[in-house]
Parts: sequence; structure tokens; C-alpha cells
Amino acid sequence: MLDLRQLRYFVAVAETEHVGRAAEKLHISQSPLSRQIAQLEKDLGLLLFERSQQRIRLTADGRTFLSETQALLRHADRLENLGRRLGRGEEGGLCVGYLGDAMHSGALPRALRDLHEARPGIHVALYNLPPAEQFEGLRQRSLDIALVPEPPPQDDPDLRGALLLEDPLLLAVPEQHPLAARAEVRPEDLDGRPWVAVEDSQDPAWRDAFMASCAASGFRPDIRFEATEPLTATGLVASGLGLALVQRSMVRAAQNVVVRELPWLDETVRLWAAWHRVDLRPVVAAFRSIVLAPVAASVASSPG
Repeated sequence: MLDLRQLRYFVAVAETEHVGRAAEKLHISQSPLSRQIAQLEKDLGLLLFERSQQRIRLTADGRTFLSETQALLRHADRLENLGRRLGRGEEGGLCVGYLGDAMHSGALPRALRDLHEARPGIHVALYNLPPAEQFEGLRQRSLDIALVPEPPPQDDPDLRGALLLEDPLLLAVPEQHPLAARAEVRPEDLDGRPWVAVEDSQDPAWRDAFMASCAASGFRPDIRFEATEPLTATGLVASGLGLALVQRSMVRAAQNVVVRELPWLDETVRLWAAWHRVDLRPVVAAFRSIVLAPVAASVASSPG
């Protein structure tokens, strides 16, 4: 049976690739740490590290084991958090999974503010996780609600979802850029321009997909920078380093940036709320209603 302490020791050594620094981080001496790692390798029958006088490095099997171990420890932490809340009688506790778009767009902060105003005693734990891990967290009941870029599969027997946000992409240009004064921007106006692309960390082929989408729209960007999130891209645009496609919600308060709608570009970033279909505690159902309140209001106010 795996020992969580040994696994935490393994992760510390793997992340630092140095037993001494890992021992300092763990507040133990090097000798017992080395013995614990050796014991773990013996119990598994697996060589996790390549060792030399100069350094210690993960083997290929070690890298695979590290990824799975990190996921297991995150789940263990959430499970411990859940157990402590139940032990304290905190029926109103919530575990919420999310991606950066949920935070940057304001959807999650708004929901948390409304929840706090309605039920100030509720404890909320937030977990920034990839979509697959959020769905697994819902199935394992270590998450109560997930905010993800795609809904659960329609044939999923356990999970349900609802569209929370459709955030159209706008063209962001530096304030002093020639295109900033144009009332209308055409695809040929963007061809060959310096560009700041927003990386999709969930899709290894994101760059090819982005270039194909631009080509289908009639232009080819000259990507000079790759930003890990839209807010970073907006900052680079404000500095005059290129153009970018950024969600509407991300550019409202941006300084030194002008945005232009592109009617010929039908691209949006979507955000979904997902949850388990059964055994919803009242507080989970209440938070789900708060999260989806803007959607309900939009449907109610739409004509027909």
C-alpha cells in the first residue's frame, strides 16, 4: 500500500532534482529522505531516479510516476479538506474547481461575492485544475461544482452541465496603432502584422489550430509573442508589441488598448458549469443557482 508521506518526499526530490534542497524544503535530514526514496523504489520494483555524483534525475518511468503522484496528492489534499469540514460540521462547505477564464472573466468572483452576501458563513475551497481533473473530482465527489471550457459528454451518466458564459473575441490593438483609428477592420488589414497569441495550455496543437483559424478568416498573423493568459496578452498589446484576439471581458479595463469588433470573425470563448446529477447538498444547489443566475436572467429578458 502506498505511503502518502513517501510520495510527498518523492515529489519534493523530483521537483528539485536535489536531495539536499528537497530535505531543506521538507525540514528533514538528507539520510532519512534518501532511505525513504530507496524504500519506495524497492516497494514499487521501479527505478525512479538516475543518480550520479553531480545530480539526480528522473527516469522516463519516474516522470510518468511523478505526474500520476501529483494528481493523487492533489486529490488526497481535497479529500482531507472535505473530511475536516465534515468533522467540524461545516455542512455549508464548498469545493469549487475552475480555470483561469472563470476568474478573469469575473464569473467566479461575482458568484462568490453573491454567495458570501447570501450565506456569509460558508467556507469555499478553490482548486485551479485542468478540465479532466475537474470532471474526475466531480465523479469522486471531492469537487462540488466545476467551471470548465466544455460541457461533460452528453452520454455521461453522472455529470450535468449548463452554458455559463459566451465571451466573444475582439481585436486588441495598441492605442497609437494605425488600426486604432479605423472604424472597420478587414482581414487583409491584419495580414502579416506582429501578433501576440494566447496559448491554450490544454491543447498541445493550439498554435496550428490558431493559425488555421486565422487563415480561414483571410489573414496570416506574424506571431512574435506567446502569452499564457489573455491578461498577459493585453499587457503586451498595450506596450505596442503586437495585436491580439482577446475576450471582451478581458479588455474592459485595459489601458492604452483599443478594441475593435470583427463581424467576420465568429469566435467566442465559452465557459460551462458542471456538477454531479445526484445527492446535491442544499448549499451546492444554492451555489449552482447563483453561478447560473446571469444565464437565467438573460433567458428571462430575451424576447419571445
